Amino acid sequence: MILISACLAGLSVRYNGTNSLDEKIQRLMLENKAITVCPELMGGFSTPREPAEIVGGNGGDVLDGKATVIERTGRDVTELYLKGAYATLQKALEVDASLVVLKEYSPSCGSAMIYNGAFNGTKLLGEGVTTALLRRYGIEVLLEEQFL
Repeated sequence: MILISACLAGLSVRYNGTNSLDEKIQRLMLENKAITVCPELMGGFSTPREPAEIVGGNGGDVLDGKATVIERTGRDVTELYLKGAYATLQKALEVDASLVVLKEYSPSCGSAMIYNGAFNGTKLLGEGVTTALLRRYGIEVLLEEQFL
């Protein structure tokens, strides 16, 4: 089974209430070859929600307690991102996911690039909290461009 970011399947769950529909991914869903996850919703967020970025490192640093996830308003939402990451890991293990395809740049789902934590639109090399956790458990995570 393949796990897919819900926004890539056309569900409007991104922080701003939009989606990032990809028709190839949507086809996998219709063929019952994939299921959706949204680590941020699984962590307890609603849609829409404040944008958030990792401050002080990357997703692995958040897992290790060396970085935090902060909303643009300044609220520390690290615990909700950790909760969502572990819920996604549990789902991946339950369905024996062979592959996970997540939305790039997200503080949860980024697998190669994330925003730099300054809320200025600058991206840097790094991975989100969920991606870091899944990779620690040996689960392959791709960004959508690698999969498509």
